[in-house]
Amino acid sequence: MDQVPVKNHENWFRDPTSGSLSCSDTSEYDKYMKSYRAEQRKEKEMQTLQNEVSELKSELGDIKSLLLTLVQKDS
Repeated sequence: MDQVPVKNHENWFRDPTSGSLSCSDTSEYDKYMKSYRAEQRKEKEMQTLQNEVSELKSELGDIKSLLLTLVQKDS
């Protein structure tokens, strides 16, 4: 069966049986993949930063509790 053109996206086609997308213009596809990879890197970086902030908050809480313990012992 013929592939169906994707509306508002030149050179992109959808396979009506599987629903998969394909691009007949390799430079357009390369540009799309470059953009996709950049977005994936950005998401990974954001997740890493969120994890680091969470760890720092936890460590800060531990330090605060240790300081409170020290202050209470001195009193």
